[in-house]
Amino acid sequence: MDFSFGPQDEAFRAEARDWLAAHLTGEFAAAVGRGGPGSEHEGVAARRAWERELGAGGWIGIGWDDGEPSEYGNGGPGYGSEGPGHGGGGYSHRRAGLTQQVVWAEEYARVRAPGRVGHIGENLLAPTLIAHGDEAQRRRFLPGIARGEELWCQGYSEPGAGSDLAGVRTAAVRERGTYRISGQKIWTSLAQDADWCFVLARTARGSRRHHGLSFLLVPMDQPGRIEVRPIRQMSGTSEFNEVFFDGATARAEHVVGGEGNGWSVAMGLLALERGVSTLVQQIGFAAELRSVLRTALDTGAAADPVLRDQLVRQWAELRVMRWNALRTLGSSADRGAPSVAKLLWGGWHRRLGELAVRVRGAAATAGPYDWTEKRPYELDAEQWLFLFTRADTIYGGSDEIQRTIIAERVLGLPREPKEAG
Repeated sequence: MDFSFGPQDEAFRAEARDWLAAHLTGEFAAAVGRGGPGSEHEGVAARRAWERELGAGGWIGIGWDDGEPSEYGNGGPGYGSEGPGHGGGGYSHRRAGLTQQVVWAEEYARVRAPGRVGHIGENLLAPTLIAHGDEAQRRRFLPGIARGEELWCQGYSEPGAGSDLAGVRTAAVRERGTYRISGQKIWTSLAQDADWCFVLARTARGSRRHHGLSFLLVPMDQPGRIEVRPIRQMSGTSEFNEVFFDGATARAEHVVGGEGNGWSVAMGLLALERGVSTLVQQIGFAAELRSVLRTALDTGAAADPVLRDQLVRQWAELRVMRWNALRTLGSSADRGAPSVAKLLWGGWHRRLGELAVRVRGAAATAGPYDWTEKRPYELDAEQWLFLFTRADTIYGGSDEIQRTIIAERVLGLPREPKEAG
């Protein structure tokens, strides 16, 4: 199988490099390397401005059309009469096939451009609206995402329904032209900064499991009706949140896919979480692996044949992950590909975190202490990597859930019995 890029891809790469070099200046240069998993709190204002810069440059939504003429986000006819977030403004976005999307993602990661605050809107909600939304919804929301003006978060997991998404209890009751939403979501990334949240809620009273669910688009600016509480992690940061809905409203026309069809819409969205973004992830992983290798050489840990074997194995597995991601990119035939990818990178990254502290030895268990201020030390890069990666095999669907999906939906094995109640 040929994993190389063609002349058009390389020309696109040169364009991406030139644009990034010309625009990552001033306040944006100061935001380089900031944001992303575990550090979403860093440089939020600059990263929001950077999102608008990306939109103005046409770099948001480059894969929405997959090389076909663009309909959304470009200020074309009928997109400009309703103010911010409703189209217009003279914006256009580039159109790129899968290989060019990979090229852009690779170049973005290589220069350590600011962590995206618009990822959820661009890569999860927008393709879902294109596939399942109606024309009015696409006209309303896609241009705002394409310009980097409206940010989104995802309201899926609940305290009693994390990986078991069908167990959600958040309820939405129809009252004329609106829904009133009551319930709690958890592990909600970027909720503190988002303008909108797509919420999976139960709209049919008495329904169970995947029946009676709807996919609602909910504005976050509802004081007294929506409360966001940060969750402090053991790494010291708070990128996840609890979100409480107390009679929050969503307009009836903002139900995607129709009332009661939320499960199929939600499943379609989850399949999007492991596409081009996994290749971007791997570039970051490679940088972390290089750092661990340098530490191993500096401390002499690389002389240990067991540790050296583990480091070589990490390098080899990372290469395999890249080839697997490229092999399955854009393929609808391999239904288990998203789950396989999650199993591969989740376990790999957690093992890298363990190696990061092992090559440091005892020094990894302690750090500087400010005796004047009596402040405990901040985590260094290796300590942070170890602590944060403990969650990699849990969030986004635990390893157990991924294996069950592969067994039941791909291999056709008998389903596990469900507990009553």
